[in-house]
Amino acid sequence: MTALRPERESSASYGQEPYEASGAFEDWSVGQQAYQPPAEETAYLPPVDDETVALRIPEPPPTAFISASDASTTPSGTGIATGGRAARRKAAKRRHGRHGGHAAGSAASASASASASASDAGEATSRAPLSRVEARRQARARKPGPAVVASRAVGELFITTGVLMLLFVSYQLWWTNIRAHAAADKETSSLQNDWASGKRAPGTFEPGQGFAILHIPELDVVVPIAEGVSNKKVLDKGMVGHYSEGKLKTAMPSAKTGNFALAGHRNTHGEPFRYINRLKKGDEVVVETQDKYYVYKMTSTLPVTSPSNTSVISPVPPQSGFTEPGRYITLTTCTPEFTSKYRLIVWGKMVEERPRSKGKPDALVE
Repeated sequence: MTALRPERESSASYGQEPYEASGAFEDWSVGQQAYQPPAEETAYLPPVDDETVALRIPEPPPTAFISASDASTTPSGTGIATGGRAARRKAAKRRHGRHGGHAAGSAASASASASASASDAGEATSRAPLSRVEARRQARARKPGPAVVASRAVGELFITTGVLMLLFVSYQLWWTNIRAHAAADKETSSLQNDWASGKRAPGTFEPGQGFAILHIPELDVVVPIAEGVSNKKVLDKGMVGHYSEGKLKTAMPSAKTGNFALAGHRNTHGEPFRYINRLKKGDEVVVETQDKYYVYKMTSTLPVTSPSNTSVISPVPPQSGFTEPGRYITLTTCTPEFTSKYRLIVWGKMVEERPRSKGKPDALVE
């Protein structure tokens, strides 16, 4: 607003000319040039503070007008807008610049929140409930086809068969030998104890009953001999069986002439005859009974023959090389290994009959 000023005194009082209209206008113009009111007066608004919403003391409002001389003494950084409109704009920019980083961060956060909201909206849309037809279609697509089911069944069958075969082979090649060796050792100890105590007398024996011990020093074999060649009663128990029944009946070692024929497993169930193919001409075989030792020397071998060729255990075997009755021994087993398709035959001739009272024969003396 304009300031009051006193009226000029009349010319009569000061001896000057009276006050005219043109003079008043000039005087007003001069005053107008001396005082220029601010272009616009703005009401004070406290600066926006984005960092807190707590109470705070506002900065003092700027004066409506500061002269150029006062502006030169006003310290910078007080927040008071000095000068004209351009100065106020600069001050406002400086004030907002202090929070520009936070504003940019707020904008970035808002953008990220918007993106996350859009993503959540997309996932919610993808998880929308399916129609009954679409659900059945997807269930059929997940269900394996007949070819897949069949291949799985065949694969499981093969695996089961392989496991069963592995168990069977382990039983045949490992467990049967353990059981047979245990049974044979028990029978051998029983025979020796009975002979020492005189409980067993030489004579006729029942099928499955042990009556002698076979020694093959070259192969490190010591195995009991039982009456008969039954798998269940004799051979599967790890013992060697004496052909003693029906048309396959052969002589005992004590006979003056004849062929003492024995059978044994080559594989599994103790496999006492596994390596008789390694016997050479002149290797000794000893049969130990309650009262005597019978010593045979190996003479010949028939590597392969039919299981039905029973002539190999005749009193004078035709393919053995023997030409007249004598005291012979015949060992028979299966061949090739792990099969029972053919038979392997080994023959020997008795060279010594030694009473137990004279001690062991040289073949058994270490």
